[in-house]
Amino acid sequence: MPQAHMTLKVLLPYKVFAEAHQVKRIVAMTHEGAFGILPNRLDCVAALSAGILVFEAEGAEETYLAVDEGVLVKTGLDVRVSVRNAMSGMGLDALRAAVEKEFMQLDEQERSLRSVLTKMESGFIQRLVAFKPDTNVL
Repeated sequence: MPQAHMTLKVLLPYKVFAEAHQVKRIVAMTHEGAFGILPNRLDCVAALSAGILVFEAEGAEETYLAVDEGVLVKTGLDVRVSVRNAMSGMGLDALRAAVEKEFMQLDEQERSLRSVLTKMESGFIQRLVAFKPDTNVL
């Protein structure tokens, strides 16, 4: 009986970043840690954290991709990874450095932006509550 293999697609918002066939195993990072996927694993959905995605295709060496936060969905033998950003073509150390520099820095910028927006919304709501319409007008 032939061994089953998976198909992996890594999707960015604007294109298919990577596609691999005959994938034997995948290792992905979540906020709880790393987990592996083999072809016979039950279908699942996982929220990914920024990190290194590793996969091995039949007849090829391990492939490493730096991925930003996103979602992994496994249905049958199809695995789809949808992330905001991804990088490849570098050594493992360079990919790890890229994750720390690019993706983690982006998260910090987003937190800062959210903080500013929260302050603006709070100020707007306080002014709206303080606004009292003139009840003496017809």
